[in-house]
Amino acid sequence: MPTRGAHTGIDRLAPDDASSQTRDGGAPGYAVRRTLPMRVEVGRQWARRRTRLTLGFLVVLPFLLVGAFQLGSGSNRRGAPGFVDLATSGAANFTLFTLFAATGFLLVVVFALFAGDTVASEASWSSLRYLLAAPVPRDRLLRQKLLVALGFSVFALVLLPFVAFVVGGLFYGWGPARTPLGTTFSMGTSLVRLLLVLAYLALTLVFVSALAFLLGVWTDAPLGAVGGAVLLVIVSNILDAIPALGDWRNVLPTHYQYAWVDLLGSTIVWDQVARGVLWSLAYSLVLFAASWWHFGRKDIVS
Repeated sequence: MPTRGAHTGIDRLAPDDASSQTRDGGAPGYAVRRTLPMRVEVGRQWARRRTRLTLGFLVVLPFLLVGAFQLGSGSNRRGAPGFVDLATSGAANFTLFTLFAATGFLLVVVFALFAGDTVASEASWSSLRYLLAAPVPRDRLLRQKLLVALGFSVFALVLLPFVAFVVGGLFYGWGPARTPLGTTFSMGTSLVRLLLVLAYLALTLVFVSALAFLLGVWTDAPLGAVGGAVLLVIVSNILDAIPALGDWRNVLPTHYQYAWVDLLGSTIVWDQVARGVLWSLAYSLVLFAASWWHFGRKDIVS
């Protein structure tokens, strides 16, 4: 059974022969940088059914939205048009509506799924201790898994609007973007604003990844890590909807999740966007630090 590597960050099996060890205690030819290569972890995560199902659903979702618009009839719009009212006016508008519809829940689930499942699933399969006995240093194992999880999350974030843009163009044309703020953009400007929106979403959703990752190293149940992160985000959204909390709502991690709308005006307003990014990164740093601290002292016995 691997010994605990709380101080060195490496779990090793007891050697049979002291002469077979190098100066740092490893076997001849052992190199930390060769353990759990990135390409191996990417391949392992890509082979997971949940990865392919998640990405497949993101590809299908824009077609489902088009079908919903085709089946629907009439309009209940009152006052200024919203994202849903402008969705069928072109590729850019359809993409903005898709992102608006996915921000509050779907993208949260995607980021929580990739980050919360990556370590917890290894523990639930009883393969985590064998990775550490390879030996893969604990710090390196967490780093590789987190980078791959973030990579798949960002890929999913880019995949959804890319497919939505193509589908929207095929069904609704390639006209200029119109926003609920009354602004009209050329196609080139629309693409730049969409890239800014994606960058903002990626930075603010890092908090969700950090929360799910912490729960994933704390528990051996992948569903508990993913579901717990999503549940806490929902609780934050509920609290943010209570006006009686006043300025306390400003410190909630989800308070600025829709601040990317400010990127769609004729002049970009950066105040809420900057606060959303800073709060997300601050929460994320604390949660990632807690993940490393706990995992470095955790007994891997299951």
